[in-house]
Amino acid sequence: MSDTPFGRLQRAEPGNEQRAETLDDARGSAGAEVRADVRADVRPETRGDIFSEHCPSRDVLRHVTGRWGVLLLAALMDGAQRFGELRRRVGGISEKMLAQTLVWLEQDGFVQRIVHAAAPPRVEYRLTPLGEEIGRRARALADWIEGNLSAIQAAQREVAAKG
Repeated sequence: MSDTPFGRLQRAEPGNEQRAETLDDARGSAGAEVRADVRADVRPETRGDIFSEHCPSRDVLRHVTGRWGVLLLAALMDGAQRFGELRRRVGGISEKMLAQTLVWLEQDGFVQRIVHAAAPPRVEYRLTPLGEEIGRRARALADWIEGNLSAIQAAQREVAAKG
């Protein structure tokens, strides 16, 4: 166990990795009982400090809250989808940004890439249990923005009029 600016880290010994049974186990904080089927190299004592400029949680925040991350997480809440389906669903995203954002979300443990044995190979993307939790939050944010768009636009016009 070691202290870091981001909390106490306790590394699992090689070959002795543990699987977190709930997000409470994975995060060490109160939350929904969601199965986190991911390898736990870092045990629950680890907690990030999002306000620290050197905390690795900043990269995760950037991946999730960027324009494309939020939209892809919300879109994948509807179930597994292929690359082309996601590209059509998320208007304006380039193939490059779609591919890069999916890689980031996969690396962060939110998206699972599934390759089906077929000719040609068929690839689908779906949310992991951890991705489903963040996906619900991303969709809630998108829903809130859509539901309050008139008030937001009125505020924007008011500020623009003040010059």
